[in-house]
Amino acid sequence: MKHRVVITGVGMITPLGHHLDSQWSSLMQGESGIGAITRFDAQNFSVKIAGEVKAFDPQVWINKREARRMDRFIQFAVAAAKLAIEDAGIELPLVEPERCGSLVGVGLGGLESLEEAAITLASKGPSRLSPLMIPKLIANLAPGHISMQLGTQGPNLSSVSACATGAHSIGDAARLIAWGDADMMIAGGAEATITPLGIGGFAAMKALSTRNDDPQGASRPFDLDRDGFVSSEGAGVVILESLERAQARGATIYAELVGYGQSSDAHHITQPAPDGRGAKLAMSNALRDAQLNPQDIQYLNAHGTSTPAGDIAETKAIQAIFGENANKLWVSSTKSMLGHMLGAAGAVEVIICALAIAKDQVPPTINLNNPDPECHLDYVPLIGREAPIQATLSNSFGFGGTNVSIVLKAFS
Repeated sequence: MKHRVVITGVGMITPLGHHLDSQWSSLMQGESGIGAITRFDAQNFSVKIAGEVKAFDPQVWINKREARRMDRFIQFAVAAAKLAIEDAGIELPLVEPERCGSLVGVGLGGLESLEEAAITLASKGPSRLSPLMIPKLIANLAPGHISMQLGTQGPNLSSVSACATGAHSIGDAARLIAWGDADMMIAGGAEATITPLGIGGFAAMKALSTRNDDPQGASRPFDLDRDGFVSSEGAGVVILESLERAQARGATIYAELVGYGQSSDAHHITQPAPDGRGAKLAMSNALRDAQLNPQDIQYLNAHGTSTPAGDIAETKAIQAIFGENANKLWVSSTKSMLGHMLGAAGAVEVIICALAIAKDQVPPTINLNNPDPECHLDYVPLIGREAPIQATLSNSFGFGGTNVSIVLKAFS
């Protein structure tokens, strides 16, 4: 028996804050969370802007001793998981914890802890390295700490697939439930790479926007004047449950996860296939899995990173899949406001799709003042929309050509 999978709780830590309602309000109003880098001295860097999580105090969610054992990305993941558990109305200790799991990924891991360790090694020698160095920086300690904090005893693992990580994590977790390996999964992604190595490395690739004098206008997906993405940090976590478990406890359901599609470009380590073939295949696979037709989708949350090649390739893929319905589809890139949260991005954008269904609202693409002629869809420019949303599709693509699409629909 294949179980239906529903989303019953969501939690986000983003450059727009920690509180769900205020974050959604900011997204609908087209507010940007991008600003000058404050986490390190970026004076000598070509890129001086990022999407930092402001006023984050891990001790709101984690006791001081435990927080010190975690890299910043792990702190984000645990905080978002606890927000999602609270939002789902789940009380601890968990019922049947052996049927509950955690699958939360990260794109790059604990860069902050790695950099600190490298400095210690160079200046003080190997004897001064912390025994916590490895546990703080490895990817699977995000779901590991979530498991220990919340008591999940079921599947405990981490996906690592660059900017597709968060979406892969949610899709894989949904399949664990669908095929009976768990009844509830805490799933999503986290990232904390606003560090000298993180910003410096992406800048060296010429991947980042250098619009340092206009941080809030720097992320401009589908705009002719776009010049790269804006690196951001944070976490997004959802509570996935089998429909049976959710109904048994009287849970409120945001949406049903009905489609999960994956593919590979087989093209280049960082650049998308120019014809969008990988994105097209991922969307096609997700729609087939959902048993929906393209015309059944009202809203698509685009990967839309604000890179010259990526936005055009995704537009071509959407046009190929949706055909004559492409111009009726609402497509927006919330990275225009949040920046690119890397391993957390896909999870946050699935949450945005779930909220779009629950609230019948579509957030805009801001900074779309001079549309690229090669990007010719309705990207919901500047101002959000209100209308009934029955089904959504979210795209997440990563370096190495990895692609994920996830389809949600209103629960009925």
